[in-house]
Amino acid sequence: MAAGDRALGHCQARASGRSSTGFAKRTDGRGRVNRGAVRLLAAALLASAPAAPLTAQTRAEIDALARDVDKVEAIRAIKDLQRLYAQYVQLGQWQAAADLFSDGGRLVRGTDAVQGRAAIRDWLKARGGGQDGLPSGALHTELIDEPLLSMSADGRTIQSRWMSLSLTGDGKGAARLESGVYENDYVRENGVWKIALAHYHPQFEGDYATGWTNIGGADLPIVPYHITPAQTGRPIPPSAGAPPRSGETLAGLERRIAALNDEDAVRNLQHSYGYYVDRRMWDDVVDLFAEGGVVEIAGEGRHEGKDGIRRALERMGPAGLSAGELNDRPLFGTLVEIMPGGTEAYSRGIEFGMLGSQSRDTAGWSVTIFRNRFVKEDGIWKLRELRLFPLMAADYARGWGDGGTLRPAALPAFLSPHPVTGKAVPLPGAVATSGPLTGAAPGPRALPAGPGSARYADAKRRLSRSLAFDAAENVSSAYGFYIDDFMWDEMGAIFAEKGNKQSPFAGYYLGRDRIMGAVNATWGPTPQTRPGISYHWRTQPVILVSQDGRSANLRTRLFQPRTGKEVDGGFYGAVFSNGMYPNDQLVLEGDVWRLWSLTIDEPYFSMKTWKDGWNGVKAGPPGRRPPPSALIAKYPPDILLTELGEREAGFRGGTGETIEWPGILPMWFNYRNLVSGRTPERYWPDCVPCGMLPAARMTSHGYQMPPTGPSVDGVEVK
Repeated sequence: MAAGDRALGHCQARASGRSSTGFAKRTDGRGRVNRGAVRLLAAALLASAPAAPLTAQTRAEIDALARDVDKVEAIRAIKDLQRLYAQYVQLGQWQAAADLFSDGGRLVRGTDAVQGRAAIRDWLKARGGGQDGLPSGALHTELIDEPLLSMSADGRTIQSRWMSLSLTGDGKGAARLESGVYENDYVRENGVWKIALAHYHPQFEGDYATGWTNIGGADLPIVPYHITPAQTGRPIPPSAGAPPRSGETLAGLERRIAALNDEDAVRNLQHSYGYYVDRRMWDDVVDLFAEGGVVEIAGEGRHEGKDGIRRALERMGPAGLSAGELNDRPLFGTLVEIMPGGTEAYSRGIEFGMLGSQSRDTAGWSVTIFRNRFVKEDGIWKLRELRLFPLMAADYARGWGDGGTLRPAALPAFLSPHPVTGKAVPLPGAVATSGPLTGAAPGPRALPAGPGSARYADAKRRLSRSLAFDAAENVSSAYGFYIDDFMWDEMGAIFAEKGNKQSPFAGYYLGRDRIMGAVNATWGPTPQTRPGISYHWRTQPVILVSQDGRSANLRTRLFQPRTGKEVDGGFYGAVFSNGMYPNDQLVLEGDVWRLWSLTIDEPYFSMKTWKDGWNGVKAGPPGRRPPPSALIAKYPPDILLTELGEREAGFRGGTGETIEWPGILPMWFNYRNLVSGRTPERYWPDCVPCGMLPAARMTSHGYQMPPTGPSVDGVEVK
């Protein structure tokens, strides 16, 4: 990639040298790729002559495609800037965090406001303990996720909204939790994307020992939005006017698009790993690994091969969960780096553990950095190296303020040089672990061959699949924000006209009008302020996009802190719970992405008070059934949960005996193992009401069914 291209920013620079698989059409007649055919086709492509040059008449098309690729890469660059910010401050790299800001960039946090990189660095440093790096025993982890982005019409600026939860401790006994919303601005400055404004709006805070409350103990206003419902499903607006001359080639654009597609696949694999770990589904975790895989846990040792990997996993306990066991390990801020050649990749992010066993009377927290390596074999991405670096392990009763914090002998290096300065970010006083543990990745894949016109059309389709990934995540985040703020009109607007939605503990409503009727019957108009918030962080997405880029299946986590005016405030108290959105679907309706189906399975665990935590919730009497949702009588669903048989067994409002924490609810999946194809015990690939009402399927409305297992370019493999 030329120097001028590198100025487009970190995401584009890291895409240099990637190549496409080009295996979309080699199927077995049932829409699934034959892996043997894939290998033969790859060999043929490698031996083929260079593709014919494009004709002069296609120059404008190439420039238009280059503009579109650049915009998708820009969206990725912004997400990575925010993820890097969290990773830098976690390890006390204040200068590196400040260098992400533009000339004259601003950081606003509550009543504090600073401008310029030096002032931002000094403010961060003072907040983090007053020294470069963290003081001994200190913790400074900020979980920033749930991105909601929109690009300006000219493509020069981007705005975003994020959720934030900070876990801090000074190593001397003090520990705090803080949470709020970021509304940020980003600008391309001298060809490089930077943070122009990071504006944090605090919503709750408190000491670990006593718990948290709303800021100032007051009602909470809605943090103003930068985005409209239509923009959520179209984060990149249509381009206007003739594209600028790019100097790009079709082959160069194919490499960049392939890197985007590969990033999506690796992110899905990383996030799927996290869900399997939650339920200690060790067969599925082992299946994700390539032959010769390795697990390394800093301070504990290295485990090689499939048997060694299983032994490492079983340090968390045997397969499966028993009543009262919690192994919730949500992943936040996952960065993915695709290496030149397109057959090797790395991920880096934060795992936040909420752990416990009532039978052993243990409960605690953990924070771990993961830095993993992946390889691509026969078009399928697999884990090669799982490397975990525990930073904190704390007993629930004591918290992380006085001795709960760990420091491994070696810390994982950041994935790449600083995206703004271009320089490596060292970790003073620590051994930065960056080199691979296992052998070289497979050789690079070849580019597609054939006429330029066919390749151009295929490149546009492949790009649409990565744009679909970003749009799906955007709409997913918008849903979480809108229901946090009781913004029902906005929530309804992000559903497809013929979509469907589950109302918790009641049933499904079909069509946008019925969806709106249900929320209005339950909640009424949007209030200006609220006494508390039950948050709906929708994080760790697994997004499987159809081959034509017009539909997607989505699985996402429900990470649910709550806040109110009092620590022990009942529903709006200082507590955590969780759940899952395992069967969501999205479609491209016109030129806007919208939700087609939404299902929530909850809660997998709960708390009654901050002091007692999740171990303080005791089992209720056998056979107890909570009262039915009032919505059933007030605004009857089109399909009751009780009509959905096994799929709703155990869930409140569903069939059979209700399972409540510390009981273990079933966990459903809408996809098979993305490497082995192993079918999970609870498998429901389509929307939940589709089993009863086939007309609710998106395939009944002209959309493709996305892949539900191992796939290459949106086509399932055997």
